[in-house]
Amino acid sequence: MILGVIIVILAIVIAILTILLARALIAPKKVEVIPKFLKQGKTQNAIKVAKAIIAKNPKNYTAHYYLGKSYLQENKPELASLEYKLVSENALFGKDINEVDFRSEYSKLLLKQNQTNEALKNLLLLTKLEPGNAEHFYNVGKIYGDSGRNDTALGFMQRTVKLDPKNAKAHAEIGMMYYRAKQFPDAKKEIDTALKLRPDFYTSYYYLGKIQKDSKDLASAIKSFEKAQRDPEIKQKAIIEHGSCYMLANRFDNAAVDFQRAIELDKEDIANETIYARYFLATCYEKSRKIEKAIEQWEAIYKRNKGFRDVAAKLAEYRDLQGNDSFKDFLTCSNEEFVQLCKLTLEKKLKMQCLTAEIKKFGCQITAVEKSTESWMAVRKQVLYIRFYRETDPLEDIVIRDVLEQMKLVNSVKAYIFSSSGFTNAAKHFAENRPVELIDKPKLEKILS
Repeated sequence: MILGVIIVILAIVIAILTILLARALIAPKKVEVIPKFLKQGKTQNAIKVAKAIIAKNPKNYTAHYYLGKSYLQENKPELASLEYKLVSENALFGKDINEVDFRSEYSKLLLKQNQTNEALKNLLLLTKLEPGNAEHFYNVGKIYGDSGRNDTALGFMQRTVKLDPKNAKAHAEIGMMYYRAKQFPDAKKEIDTALKLRPDFYTSYYYLGKIQKDSKDLASAIKSFEKAQRDPEIKQKAIIEHGSCYMLANRFDNAAVDFQRAIELDKEDIANETIYARYFLATCYEKSRKIEKAIEQWEAIYKRNKGFRDVAAKLAEYRDLQGNDSFKDFLTCSNEEFVQLCKLTLEKKLKMQCLTAEIKKFGCQITAVEKSTESWMAVRKQVLYIRFYRETDPLEDIVIRDVLEQMKLVNSVKAYIFSSSGFTNAAKHFAENRPVELIDKPKLEKILS
């Protein structure tokens, strides 16, 4: 009998406790229980309590704030943003809601949602609420910098390093801003400082490499671009710059390896940098006389962007080449074959007798005399100085000046310059009234054919 009564009493007590616990979970009692639930990871309980409080009092912005925090922990940023916006527009900050914490959380949320202007408003408020916090000034400067407002961004970044001289991120950003403004000594100084503080800032190595490349310090630039490749976000750009250094040094085979690597990184062939990698690779092939391979790259570029640089003109130029085997041989044959082709052209087409023939970086250099029906050795002939160029760019007037100097050394009375790419207007003008005859691409093609 007594045992039965005890069991009944225990059952009643358990039922009452269960009801009280359930009410505690959902009843709109005190907002203070919500952060406890959040700390324990019980986000669903926190959401239920916050919603219950708001249902009873929609203007309880502390509950709205914690509801937003709960949504963040649940990875529901859109719902969190709605609650934070409501708090931002209506709440009175103080004991219940710390404004610094709120603005910091809200600005991060807005940045993730690409609401940059709203994030900037909150960050600017933070610089006033905590004027001694360098991170707030850095975040504001970063937004201004990313939007192209470098002058304003620079001011905030300089304030950052004033508050925190060892802030490597800020020094790196200042260095990049100086670089964009072409203030290279200042840029290098800031980047060097950033790298001393944080050697793992590989993006800074990229800009350091650009500065070194611009100052013709190619060996140092190559090393910097190698380090920059460790950053996945700029790896392709760093590889392309690495290759461009080899291009400037006329090491086209090394450069081609880099550009091919850069192309292969873009599996879907959609990155803008890939077009540049293909263009530079085609240039390497063209310089190395691998015309078919160059055409492959130009065609790949043309499919994606018909108006990219001079690709359409290159394709048109070399399309004509396909029907002219002699001119194609002139551009693509080996150096030894090239010398023989040039000598044969002079002897068979222009009736000259070659005296000397040398391979040069630009092509071939020959001294010759005109043939005659008489024995050419019986009469002293006047020496002719000839150059054959197979360059990809039109020849400048500096070439004519150099030829005139070389003519003096070999006692030549006249020079002929054959160019597969033509001459600039300045070169043509300078050659007028001088003992130099310019043979441009159409004339050369006619002679060769």
